[in-house]
Amino acid sequence: MRTITWLSPHDAPEWFPPPEQALEEPAGLLAAGGDLSPQRLLAAYRRGIFPWYSPGQPVLWWSPDPRAVLFPEEFHCSRSLAKALRNAGFELSLDADFAGVIDGCAAPRAASPGTWITSEMRAAYLALHRLGRAHSVEVRHAGALVGGLYGVRLGGVFFGESMFSRKTDASKAALAHLVKLCRRNNLAVIDCQLPSRHLQTLGVRSIPRAQFQALLAAHVTDPSPPLLSP
Repeated sequence: MRTITWLSPHDAPEWFPPPEQALEEPAGLLAAGGDLSPQRLLAAYRRGIFPWYSPGQPVLWWSPDPRAVLFPEEFHCSRSLAKALRNAGFELSLDADFAGVIDGCAAPRAASPGTWITSEMRAAYLALHRLGRAHSVEVRHAGALVGGLYGVRLGGVFFGESMFSRKTDASKAALAHLVKLCRRNNLAVIDCQLPSRHLQTLGVRSIPRAQFQALLAAHVTDPSPPLLSP
């Protein structure tokens, strides 16, 4: 029977158990403890591991099987989204307001009044952003931030973390802009972590963890050039 691995403060930040040791219940839970230092976070992403936990819990590290991914060439832009991109008056940008995007993602929502983006998580990803590792896509309408997404880029992989929308189609517009940037910069895949009906309508599909690990081996490089704004 598999048991969760506890990370010791004495462990090197680069050390994680193999993703194949993740639990079946809760599905994908691999380890607990450690910290959210840039070194540990980047080591986790290189291995296809990400943090996700609620306030009051230790840091929990996950590697789900299967894995939800979006290959940029498979992005599905519906007619209604294409129309919104042309006519809704959205202004799209990259890395113009990372703090505003992560705060938008952390804000309470009708379907989920709580948030997993704790103050510790916020500080950790702001640190990655300052290092040029974490990026945000902003969607503005009439000057106001109405949607966006953020994540971590390593080589040819963008690890998506969260998105938000305050106006119809704003988060979809953010993803469409990210796909455009990935195509221009030859990124191979966008990691979406866990599947949802909403993501599936945009072309996201699930692949076995072993296949995802193979993609990381082929496309994750360090250091990574920045995403280039169009």
